[in-house]
Amino acid sequence: MTVMVPTVRPTVPWRDRLVAAVALTVSLAVSPLPLRWKLAAVRLLRGLPFARRAHLEALYTAVQAVIPAWWPGRIACMEISLATVLATALTGRQARWVHGARFLPHAAHAWAEFPEGAVGRDIGDAIDRPWMPVLSVP
Repeated sequence: MTVMVPTVRPTVPWRDRLVAAVALTVSLAVSPLPLRWKLAAVRLLRGLPFARRAHLEALYTAVQAVIPAWWPGRIACMEISLATVLATALTGRQARWVHGARFLPHAAHAWAEFPEGAVGRDIGDAIDRPWMPVLSVP
């Protein structure tokens, strides 16, 4: 039997929370659009300098903190990672939007990445089955 335990929302500075809320709103608004359109939009961020680890982790935490509990639909890795990439762009930096997969069991996942690492990739469910990047934008 699975027991659901409510988690504590992280405390995030209001500036990061505001940027994350705008980015999450845009991410949810474009979620019905075809993937190729979203990829084309993220490719436009190519000229920005890459974000540093602390900055990207802070924005990822902020995006997770602003997810509304009342939202009737699904807000999963695709929407959260896109919101993280968009929030990073709103602060004048860029992060790669990466889509990946793994076997046994077959699964797909999306995360944000920078040259030294990634946020949102290692969700702690299987250390022995790492995620393999399939598509990285930009």
